[in-house]
Amino acid sequence: MNYLKTALALLAFPLLLILFEQSPACNSGKVINMTRDNSSIPAGVWGGEHIRLQVTDKGAEAEYDCAHGTIDAPIVLNREGRFDVAGGFVPERSGPIRRGQGSNNRPARYVGKVDGDTMTLTVTLTDSSEKVGPFTLTRGSDGRLFKCR
Repeated sequence: MNYLKTALALLAFPLLLILFEQSPACNSGKVINMTRDNSSIPAGVWGGEHIRLQVTDKGAEAEYDCAHGTIDAPIVLNREGRFDVAGGFVPERSGPIRRGQGSNNRPARYVGKVDGDTMTLTVTLTDSSEKVGPFTLTRGSDGRLFKCR
Protein backbone atom coordinates (compact mmCIF):
# COMPACT_ATOMS: atom_id res chain seq x y z
CA MET A 1 0.00 0.00 0.00
CA ASN A 2 2.86 2.37 0.81
CA TYR A 3 4.36 1.54 -2.57
CA LEU A 4 1.16 2.73 -4.33
CA LYS A 5 1.07 6.02 -2.38
CA THR A 6 4.71 6.69 -3.15
CA ALA A 7 4.20 5.95 -6.85
CA LEU A 8 1.18 8.33 -7.05
CA ALA A 9 3.10 11.07 -5.27
CA LEU A 10 6.02 10.70 -7.68
CA LEU A 11 3.67 10.95 -10.67
CA ALA A 12 1.71 13.91 -9.28
CA PHE A 13 4.76 16.06 -8.49
CA PRO A 14 5.95 16.49 -12.14
CA LEU A 15 2.38 17.25 -13.25
CA LEU A 16 2.10 20.01 -10.68
CA LEU A 17 5.42 21.48 -11.85
CA ILE A 18 4.17 21.56 -15.44
CA LEU A 19 0.96 23.31 -14.42
CA PHE A 20 2.76 25.96 -12.37
CA GLU A 21 5.32 26.53 -15.11
CA GLN A 22 2.57 27.35 -17.63
CA SER A 23 0.67 29.63 -15.25
CA PRO A 24 0.87 33.39 -16.15
CA ALA A 25 1.22 34.21 -12.45
CA CYS A 26 4.45 32.20 -12.22
CA ASN A 27 6.12 33.39 -15.39
CA SER A 28 9.66 34.07 -14.11
CA GLY A 29 9.17 37.83 -14.06
CA LYS A 30 7.93 38.13 -17.65
CA VAL A 31 5.18 40.72 -18.15
CA ILE A 32 2.16 39.51 -20.07
CA ASN A 33 -0.06 42.17 -21.68
CA MET A 34 -3.41 40.41 -21.61
CA THR A 35 -6.81 42.06 -21.45
CA ARG A 36 -9.61 40.38 -19.55
CA ASP A 37 -12.99 39.82 -21.15
CA ASN A 38 -15.57 42.49 -20.37
CA SER A 39 -13.08 45.24 -19.51
CA SER A 40 -13.99 48.71 -20.75
CA ILE A 41 -11.97 51.26 -22.67
CA PRO A 42 -10.55 53.81 -20.22
CA ALA A 43 -12.77 56.90 -20.10
CA GLY A 44 -11.42 60.18 -21.42
CA VAL A 45 -10.45 61.70 -24.70
CA TRP A 46 -8.83 59.68 -27.49
CA GLY A 47 -7.68 61.53 -30.59
CA GLY A 48 -5.89 61.18 -33.88
CA GLU A 49 -5.79 62.60 -37.38
CA HIS A 50 -9.34 63.62 -38.37
CA ILE A 51 -11.00 62.23 -35.23
CA ARG A 52 -11.68 62.94 -31.56
CA LEU A 53 -13.46 60.35 -29.39
CA GLN A 54 -14.78 61.22 -25.93
CA VAL A 55 -15.25 57.91 -24.10
CA THR A 56 -17.42 57.56 -20.98
CA ASP A 57 -18.55 54.54 -19.01
CA LYS A 58 -21.85 54.73 -20.96
CA GLY A 59 -20.45 54.97 -24.50
CA ALA A 60 -18.75 57.64 -26.56
CA GLU A 61 -19.17 60.72 -28.74
CA ALA A 62 -17.10 60.98 -31.90
CA GLU A 63 -16.15 64.13 -33.78
CA TYR A 64 -14.76 63.91 -37.32
CA ASP A 65 -13.72 66.58 -39.83
CA CYS A 66 -17.14 66.69 -41.48
CA ALA A 67 -19.29 64.42 -39.30
CA HIS A 68 -20.09 63.36 -35.75
CA GLY A 69 -21.30 60.15 -34.17
CA THR A 70 -22.33 58.39 -31.00
CA ILE A 71 -21.94 55.06 -29.28
CA ASP A 72 -24.79 54.66 -26.79
CA ALA A 73 -23.51 51.60 -24.90
CA PRO A 74 -20.33 50.85 -22.94
CA ILE A 75 -17.42 49.83 -25.16
CA VAL A 76 -16.40 46.40 -23.87
CA LEU A 77 -13.13 44.75 -24.86
CA ASN A 78 -12.55 41.05 -25.38
CA ARG A 79 -9.36 39.21 -24.33
CA GLU A 80 -7.45 40.52 -27.34
CA GLY A 81 -8.51 44.14 -26.65
CA ARG A 82 -10.98 44.18 -29.55
CA PHE A 83 -14.45 45.70 -29.61
CA ASP A 84 -17.42 45.85 -31.98
CA VAL A 85 -20.31 48.14 -31.00
CA ALA A 86 -23.32 49.74 -32.67
CA GLY A 87 -23.69 53.47 -32.96
CA GLY A 88 -24.73 56.32 -35.17
CA PHE A 89 -22.94 58.49 -37.72
CA VAL A 90 -24.14 61.91 -38.92
CA PRO A 91 -22.47 63.48 -41.98
CA GLU A 92 -22.13 67.27 -41.79
CA ARG A 93 -21.83 69.94 -44.43
CA SER A 94 -20.90 73.59 -44.38
CA GLY A 95 -23.52 76.31 -44.24
CA PRO A 96 -26.78 76.73 -42.37
CA ILE A 97 -29.25 73.95 -41.62
CA ARG A 98 -32.84 74.67 -42.65
CA ARG A 99 -35.65 74.47 -40.13
CA GLY A 100 -37.44 71.18 -40.22
CA GLN A 101 -34.50 69.51 -41.91
CA GLY A 102 -34.05 66.26 -40.03
CA SER A 103 -30.75 64.86 -38.96
CA ASN A 104 -29.15 62.37 -41.30
CA ASN A 105 -28.24 59.92 -38.52
CA ARG A 106 -27.06 56.70 -40.11
CA PRO A 107 -26.56 53.36 -38.33
CA ALA A 108 -22.92 52.38 -37.92
CA ARG A 109 -20.61 49.75 -36.42
CA TYR A 110 -17.56 50.92 -34.52
CA VAL A 111 -14.92 48.18 -34.69
CA GLY A 112 -11.45 48.45 -33.27
CA LYS A 113 -8.70 47.37 -30.96
CA VAL A 114 -7.06 48.93 -27.92
CA ASP A 115 -3.43 48.20 -27.10
CA GLY A 116 -2.30 50.25 -24.11
CA ASP A 117 -2.87 53.93 -24.96
CA THR A 118 -3.36 53.30 -28.69
CA MET A 119 -6.65 52.51 -30.40
CA THR A 120 -7.31 51.57 -34.00
CA LEU A 121 -10.87 52.22 -35.18
CA THR A 122 -12.89 51.70 -38.34
CA VAL A 123 -16.50 52.83 -38.68
CA THR A 124 -18.79 51.04 -41.12
CA LEU A 125 -22.09 52.63 -42.15
CA THR A 126 -24.37 49.61 -42.01
CA ASP A 127 -26.97 50.95 -44.44
CA SER A 128 -24.40 51.15 -47.26
CA SER A 129 -21.30 49.18 -46.08
CA GLU A 130 -19.30 52.40 -46.58
CA LYS A 131 -16.19 52.50 -44.39
CA VAL A 132 -14.92 55.57 -42.55
CA GLY A 133 -11.32 55.23 -41.40
CA PRO A 134 -9.26 53.45 -40.32
CA PHE A 135 -8.11 55.82 -37.61
CA THR A 136 -5.30 55.56 -35.08
CA LEU A 137 -6.12 57.30 -31.80
CA THR A 138 -4.03 58.02 -28.73
CA ARG A 139 -5.40 58.25 -25.22
CA GLY A 140 -5.15 61.79 -23.86
CA SER A 141 -4.85 63.42 -27.31
CA ASP A 142 -7.48 65.88 -28.57
CA GLY A 143 -6.83 64.78 -32.13
CA ARG A 144 -6.52 67.00 -35.16
CA LEU A 145 -9.76 68.02 -36.87
CA PHE A 146 -10.39 70.17 -39.93
CA LYS A 147 -14.09 71.03 -39.59
CA CYS A 148 -16.26 71.72 -42.63
CA ARG A 149 -17.15 75.42 -42.42
